[in-house]
Amino acid sequence: MRGTPVTATLHRTGEAGRSNVILIGMPGVGKSTIGVLLAKQMGLSFHDTDIGIQAAQGCSLQEIIDRDGVLRFREIEERCVLALACRSHVIATGGSVVYSPRAMAHLGAMGTIMHLALDAERLMLRLSNLKTRGVLRAPGQTIADLYRERQPLYRRYAHLTIDCRDAAPDSLVNRIVAHLSGEA
Repeated sequence: MRGTPVTATLHRTGEAGRSNVILIGMPGVGKSTIGVLLAKQMGLSFHDTDIGIQAAQGCSLQEIIDRDGVLRFREIEERCVLALACRSHVIATGGSVVYSPRAMAHLGAMGTIMHLALDAERLMLRLSNLKTRGVLRAPGQTIADLYRERQPLYRRYAHLTIDCRDAAPDSLVNRIVAHLSGEA
């Protein structure tokens, strides 16, 4: 029942096709953690595209990248995102989804895209398991490199950016709900 006012606000503002909340951002920013909490608070279902990819491929993201390479992973990710057809969901995407204009157009038609933003220095502290986490990057590419490369893409596709610095997950969820309901 908690999600009703937010959903109703989105519909009243002419965004009837936007019944989903899509989270984009760098690896380690907290899309999955925030997504689960946001779905619970809004009374929506939750979908994590990275988990969907792993389930479809039968292995971890890192194994897919190691086995098939960066470009093939992008194709797999795009195909999985384009296959999404849901309503009333919070969708946490992989950080690399923004490389696919087709996937981002599909997500934009499905819902409100929210960029969870955090500075590169804090992200580096959170990503201690970079070699096994399944972060899509070219050989030798650092988190700082990825950050510089992806930030313009996140800004291009986001309907709203939420600054995640110095905020606990519950506080971020409350801030997102306030934005979605027009109270922020």
